Amino acid sequence: MSKAFTRETDTSDDEDGEPAAPPLPAGSKNYITAPGFARLQGELLDLMDNQRPKVVEAVHWAAKNGDRSENGDYIYGKKRLREIDKRIHFLTRRLDVAEVVNPSLHHGNTQIFFGATVTYADDSGHTRSVTILGIDEVDTTQAQVSWVSPIARALLKAREGDVVRLVTPGGAQELEILRVVYPVGGSG
Repeated sequence: MSKAFTRETDTSDDEDGEPAAPPLPAGSKNYITAPGFARLQGELLDLMDNQRPKVVEAVHWAAKNGDRSENGDYIYGKKRLREIDKRIHFLTRRLDVAEVVNPSLHHGNTQIFFGATVTYADDSGHTRSVTILGIDEVDTTQAQVSWVSPIARALLKAREGDVVRLVTPGGAQELEILRVVYPVGGSG
């Protein structure tokens, strides 16, 4: 087989080396909270109204400066423009299929659904709290997990006091659900 017809890599990275966006499970919806939706919408508007026009102007200016093949401003500007356009396309697609969920509707409930903050204890007695959110709004530094993550899948639909089984590459663990909390009022 000719080298021209083989794949260079099997990674999910795009040609600019950035990781591909997390995929949505087949047939599922893109659940997101109202604040997460607003944040993504704000990013999209900033890209379209502020960042992209500035880069287009810089590329236009650089193009008038002569030889484009050795023009760093032009080359960088075109690369940045591709990155911005790719992100705009991604955000537009994700926001189009987003389903905004209001977790505060479950306030006072002890069963785990999207938007819950769950405190659990593992086999060794260590406690941890995680908030189950949408794929596009998760910030792991804030103890947030995607609703499609293994830990969220193990926790969803369980209740306070239940023990659930989490299977990881390191082996199975049992997690005891200690507390389930939802935001009060608003949109989560």
